[in-house]
Amino acid sequence: MRATGIGSLPGEDYAESAAMVLGTLDDLVFVPELPARGVAAQMVGRSLAVLDGLGADLQPAGWRLLDASGVDHRRARSLLAQDLDVLEEVAQDREGTVKQQVAGPWTLAATVELQRGEKVLSDHGARRDLAHALASGVGDHVASLRRRFPRSPLVVQVDEPALPAVLAAQVPTSSGFGRYRTVDLPEADALLRLVVDAVRDAGATPVAHCCAPAVPVSLLRGAGFDAVAFDLGLVEAATSGAADAWAEAFEAGLDLWVGALPSTDVAFDPAAARRRIEDWTGRLGFGEDAWHDRVVVTPACGLAGASPAFARRVLAEAVGLAR
Repeated sequence: MRATGIGSLPGEDYAESAAMVLGTLDDLVFVPELPARGVAAQMVGRSLAVLDGLGADLQPAGWRLLDASGVDHRRARSLLAQDLDVLEEVAQDREGTVKQQVAGPWTLAATVELQRGEKVLSDHGARRDLAHALASGVGDHVASLRRRFPRSPLVVQVDEPALPAVLAAQVPTSSGFGRYRTVDLPEADALLRLVVDAVRDAGATPVAHCCAPAVPVSLLRGAGFDAVAFDLGLVEAATSGAADAWAEAFEAGLDLWVGALPSTDVAFDPAAARRRIEDWTGRLGFGEDAWHDRVVVTPACGLAGASPAFARRVLAEAVGLAR
């Protein structure tokens, strides 16, 4: 087993966070996200920062696509570049795997607005344009990571927390009185595959992250992801009706990044977390000899809501479990 974090951490000191991640994790380090620094440093703003050929800016209702980048979009891009400069300096030629997180095409489409005020999700052509811009930008970003960390294997974690809501027609319209229509599975697959192929073509490994009970694991496997990261607590409760899908995906080669440790300050027992992993994989029909080398232990979700001391501890405990 290996261990890593999902991405976000508490605090605003990037050098301190980078040093903590590099000093705590054995191998699979991640590019920290510090959302306490503001919207430009949060998941959506950070992901818009890598778009190729599309601009954006922050409006009262949230991020909106524009023909050119506004001041907030330029700040997001600048902040990401500065953060990578810091991480590169702190890493000092470290050879372990480096993971970058980016919001996926469906979560961005469900979150970001068009100029007329509706979500990108409302427009078939717009959501495809956004996915193409994301795929192209991610490919360029991986190339940048390769220059910074030339001896490190690279992973791109595609965050899709909104994907289940998109598939279930549960994303509210801008007015709040309606819901956007569901997206059919072939289109969902096609836009995910654009990003997956861009990641792989750039020489990195694509991993999906979906912190929801109804993880569309068959869709994610079919789109070409090598692994899926998930909140074990949420998935445990929903596994009874989805065990076959999880088992089939695992047998087909999809590795499991199991969010078995808490992401906020609560008491927990690492040994109990391991037993939960064993019990859940046992319900899928697999013994430890089948999954041990194909599991990555993580917190349930990002650690932005935790205290700095707890964030450090939970990552250290994840490493201990993996060993």
